[in-house]
Amino acid sequence: MKGRGADVLLKTIITPRVSETDGVGHINNTTIPIWFEAGRNEIFKMFTSDLSFEDWRCIILNMNVDYLKQIYYGRDVIIKTHVEKIGNSSFTLYEEMFQNEELCAKGRAVYVNFNRKKQATEPIPDEIRLQLEEHLIQE
Repeated sequence: MKGRGADVLLKTIITPRVSETDGVGHINNTTIPIWFEAGRNEIFKMFTSDLSFEDWRCIILNMNVDYLKQIYYGRDVIIKTHVEKIGNSSFTLYEEMFQNEELCAKGRAVYVNFNRKKQATEPIPDEIRLQLEEHLIQE
């Protein structure tokens, strides 16, 4: 997938912890979705700049993960997050996880802009849409 510019992706580095390693010797599969979520922090800041839960806007609707290779303790992991699609009130993220420059997991997450006080979805504001478009990838 190609982006519109060299820096369309958001990059997050994760240092695996011993506690995330399971009895088989690799990072437990339940940890991977948590790491993908850590790669979304800059997206969350677009909607709630101070990351306050008082006015949290990003509600997850769907997430899927494809596990491609094992990930191990002792070596950093890089999360690459792109915006794949922007709708009226929702957006889709495409995420990849690398260790030793090898793609180990990939996934998608769909979020909606949600007003908790009204308990309703709302259109993504234009200023946020422009920020999301900076990270939009094209096939």
